[in-house]
Amino acid sequence: MTGPSSPEHRASGGLPRGARLGVDVGKARIGLAGSDPDGLVATPVETVPRALEVPRAADGTPAVTADVARIAAEVEERFAAVVYVGLPRHLSGAEGAATADAREFAARLAAAVAPAAVRLVDERMTTVTAHAQLRAAGRRTKTHRSVVDQAAAVIILQSALDVERSAGERAGELVEARPPGA
Repeated sequence: MTGPSSPEHRASGGLPRGARLGVDVGKARIGLAGSDPDGLVATPVETVPRALEVPRAADGTPAVTADVARIAAEVEERFAAVVYVGLPRHLSGAEGAATADAREFAARLAAAVAPAAVRLVDERMTTVTAHAQLRAAGRRTKTHRSVVDQAAAVIILQSALDVERSAGERAGELVEARPPGA
């Protein structure tokens, strides 16, 4: 018998196969990265414009915005098993306004992509590292803006994939998909 939980459908480390996505949530743009079904390598996908306002549905729940819809479409196209969203903490580990924003975005995304899992992973220093990598690759600083969010998403996703391989379990904190109105 074959199926999603059979050995033939499991990646190394015992985790179910399936592409993973990495998401770097910014104020103006969202970087998106993807992996292969075995979760070996993260690659840039695209930069999605961030919806600045989240309208409410008639029942008071947040409506699906264009940014969440685009990521949900990518989850569906790739048959993604997990979406890793970067959680921007301060260097001390404390949470601030950007952390609250990422948590709120992840909750909306989890509702839109269920049953695919959404997990929050620490992303401290990813944007700084992404800028440094782009400079090292010869990219001019002025041209970073268009790809730095994707590069940060790659770092977020690759870190999560590395944790999966070493620990044999999904990285980060699971975001519960709440039914509308909850």
